[in-house]
Amino acid sequence: MALGRLLEPKDFGLVGMVTAVIGVLNLFRDFGLSTATVQRTSLTDEQISALFWINMLVGAALGLLTLVTAPLVAGFYHEPRLVRVTAALAAGFIFNAAGVQHGALLQRQMRFTALAIIDIVSLLAGTIVGISMALMGYGYWALVGMALISPVVSSAGVWLAMAWIPGKPQKQAEIRSLIRFGGILTLNGLVVYIAYNLEKVLLGRFWGAAPLGVYGRAYQLVNIPTENLNSAAGVVAFAALSRLQNDPNRLKSYFLKAYSLVLALTVPITIVFALFADDLIFVLLGPKWKDAAPIFRLLAPTTLIFAMINPLWWLHYSIGMVGRSLKVASVISALVVVGYLIGLPYGPKGVAFAYSAVLSLWAIPHLAWCVRGTMISLKDILMAVSRPLFSSVVAGALAFCVQYSYGPSLSPLSRLLLGGLIVMGAYLVMLFYVMGQKQFYVDLLQALRQRSSVPENSLVTA
Repeated sequence: MALGRLLEPKDFGLVGMVTAVIGVLNLFRDFGLSTATVQRTSLTDEQISALFWINMLVGAALGLLTLVTAPLVAGFYHEPRLVRVTAALAAGFIFNAAGVQHGALLQRQMRFTALAIIDIVSLLAGTIVGISMALMGYGYWALVGMALISPVVSSAGVWLAMAWIPGKPQKQAEIRSLIRFGGILTLNGLVVYIAYNLEKVLLGRFWGAAPLGVYGRAYQLVNIPTENLNSAAGVVAFAALSRLQNDPNRLKSYFLKAYSLVLALTVPITIVFALFADDLIFVLLGPKWKDAAPIFRLLAPTTLIFAMINPLWWLHYSIGMVGRSLKVASVISALVVVGYLIGLPYGPKGVAFAYSAVLSLWAIPHLAWCVRGTMISLKDILMAVSRPLFSSVVAGALAFCVQYSYGPSLSPLSRLLLGGLIVMGAYLVMLFYVMGQKQFYVDLLQALRQRSSVPENSLVTA
C-alpha cells in the first residue's frame, strides 16, 4: 500500500522484468532438498550437513550465473538499467541458501511459532527498508533493497532458532535418494513457475514496463490469499501428513480437515475480489492504479481455483507421489501458456481473462487426476468445495443487491467495508447454520488450539 503510493507503475515493472526472468533460477536455490528433509521419516546429521553444503554450492552457482546473464536480461527487454538491478539481486541466492536446511529442520520439528515469528520479522525488516528507500527517492531500488534484506534477516533468524551447526560434508552420507526426490520437485517447480510467470515476461517484452507494472500489482494482490493461506497451511499440513504417510485413514481425515479450512477462508475472499475490485484497488493502491481494477477482477477466479488445486501437493509430496505431481503440473502449464498466447494480442486484460478461463475449465479434470489412486476421492473434494462455494455465492448476491441500492452514495472505503461485512456475515450464517457446518469448524479450531503446544507425536494425530 505504501510503495504503491510512493513509486510509479514503471518502477514495479522494471523490477518485475528481472524477477520474472531470474525467478526461474530461484527455483533451484534449495533444489527441493528442504522438502526432502521434511518428508523423510529418518535423517542423520551427516545427511543434513551434506544437504546444507549442496544448498550453499547451488546458491553460489546461481548467484554467479545471474551476474553473467545480467547483460542478456537488459538486452532482451531493451532496458540498460536492468544490468545493475539483476547484478544486485544475484546476492539474494547466497542469502537464501544459507537458511534452507535450518528452516527445513524447524518445519520438520513442527516449530511453526518460531517460523512464523521469523517470517514476520524478516517481512517487516524488508518492508521498512523498502519504504525508507522510497521516501529517500531511490525509486525502483527500494524494491531491490526490500528483496535483499528479507532473506538476510530470515536466514539469520532460522540459524538462531535452530542452533544447529553443519558439519563437514561426508562422502559416506547417503543422499542420492534425497537428491532424486528434490530433483523431481525442482523440475515440478520449474514447470509451474514458467507457466505462472511467462505472461509477465511476454507483457514486459511486447507491451512495456508500465502495463507490466499494472498487471503485476493486480496479480500480486489477487494472489495474497493463495500465497498466505495456502502456503501457511501447507507448511503445517505437509509436515503432519508426512508423519502420517503410513496411516491412510488418519492421513485422509487430516487432509480433508485442512483442505476444508483453507477453502472456508479463501472462497468468500474470491467473491469480495470479484464484486469490489474497483474499491479495493482505490483503497489499497490509490487512484493512479485504477487501470489495475479490471485486471484484478478478471484474475479473481484464480483465487478460488488455486485454493482448490494447490493443497493437492500436500498429499502428493507427503506420500511420495512426486512423479504424478510432475505430470499434472506439465499439463496445466501447457494449457496456461496456450491461454497466454491467445490473450497476449489484447494486452494485460486479454492475458488475465485467458489465464482465468483456462484454469476454470481445467479445475475439475485436474482434481480428478490428482486424487486418482489415493485414499481421497473426487467426491470428497467436491463435497468440501460445495458448501463454502454455495454459501459465498448467496452472500455475494446479497451484498451486490445492497451495494446496487446504496453503494453509489458512499465513498470507496465505506462501500468496501459495507460490502465486506455483508459478505462475511451472510457467508458465516449460510455456512454455519444453513449448511450445518458450525460444529465442524468449532471442533477443528478447538483441536488446533489444544494441540498448538503439545509434543510432535501428539500433534500429528489431530
